[in-house]
Amino acid sequence: MDILNKLPHIEQELTACVQCGYCISVCQAHVQTPWESVTPRGKIYYLNQINVGGPLDKPMKREVGLNPYFVDAIYKCTGCGNCEAVCHAKIPLVELWETVRTWLVENGVGPLSAHQAMKLGIEKNHNPYGGDQNHRGDWWPEEVPKYDVPDVILYAGCTGSFRQQQVPRTAALVLNRAGVKMNILGKDEWCCTSPLLRTGTTTLTLEAAEHVVEKADGMGAKDIVMACSGCYKTIATDFGKYYSQMGQQCYHFTQYAAKLIKEKKLAILQPFEHKVTYHDPCHLGRHMGVYDAPRNIMKAIKGLELVEMPRNRVNSMCCGAGGGYKSQFNNFAVRIAADRVREAEATGAEYLVTSCPFCVTNLSQGAKAIGSKIKVVDVSDILLQVTAPAEEPKAE
Repeated sequence: MDILNKLPHIEQELTACVQCGYCISVCQAHVQTPWESVTPRGKIYYLNQINVGGPLDKPMKREVGLNPYFVDAIYKCTGCGNCEAVCHAKIPLVELWETVRTWLVENGVGPLSAHQAMKLGIEKNHNPYGGDQNHRGDWWPEEVPKYDVPDVILYAGCTGSFRQQQVPRTAALVLNRAGVKMNILGKDEWCCTSPLLRTGTTTLTLEAAEHVVEKADGMGAKDIVMACSGCYKTIATDFGKYYSQMGQQCYHFTQYAAKLIKEKKLAILQPFEHKVTYHDPCHLGRHMGVYDAPRNIMKAIKGLELVEMPRNRVNSMCCGAGGGYKSQFNNFAVRIAADRVREAEATGAEYLVTSCPFCVTNLSQGAKAIGSKIKVVDVSDILLQVTAPAEEPKAE
């Protein structure tokens, strides 16, 4: 099989790139491995060389093909989309990198080892962590009732179910205080396959989407609320590409909580006398355009002082956890997170707040790596404290 004949239809994107280099300074993967080939510009240049290949290349001994260094460079990318945000040619770079990774997988040179392990785990267990699906909902707080016909399905995601259980647990406690009738899919909550789509494997998404959509529809809920930014993007956008959109209105937790506060259904009862800064998760911010909801939550809390880092909203720095980068290049990912923690510290904030379990995980590890005293929390952690009645003990 001639791999050069399998190049996807990306000629428009490749031609649009003027090699200006604006993408280089915002690429955190390039900061960790400062080679031109790792930059968005460098990868497009290489793809262009493949694209212009012809029958004379071989007799002229001009090597045009996929070498391991190029494959490595394509995967040394967090998929954050900061390059797309600054691209003067308006190239849809997030989609481009995922298309190229899919092409690498189809031609047998991807995914990388950690991503392949995730695929096998999801095939076998419906989650990448090897967790027992029968215990997927063990994080659910006992004091919160479940309703057979709920208003809301709370979707924890794999990381929330098996690694950062406090994120969906806290979300459930907060929504319960607003009187929201909830339930979960439990063992029927399959991985949304976001880790696979971001690393080039698309073959499992149809089955996952069909299963989740139909199980959710069977519950009769009006809304589905995701505690994970990656799940929110995938379920709200990618499911419709592979199978069908959800029958429920899709919300990220911050959107739903901000809505409840605005409608005066979730009461802010306690002050939070601390200075905080907010980190925009890439999947929630740049990819889905959700910037105001988490900030509106914090603005509604008396005593909370929100100070922005220089890089915020559409120009927010990536924490380093996305796009399969952390699973394959963990040391680099933690270093990126440490740099972000330093930015947070420079604001004088006591708390580094975010709204994604992946970000919570990596930023916490970055803070630990440099001995930072800043507290990394999900926005739901603060909401749990400030919505507690006076007689209840405050969450730590």
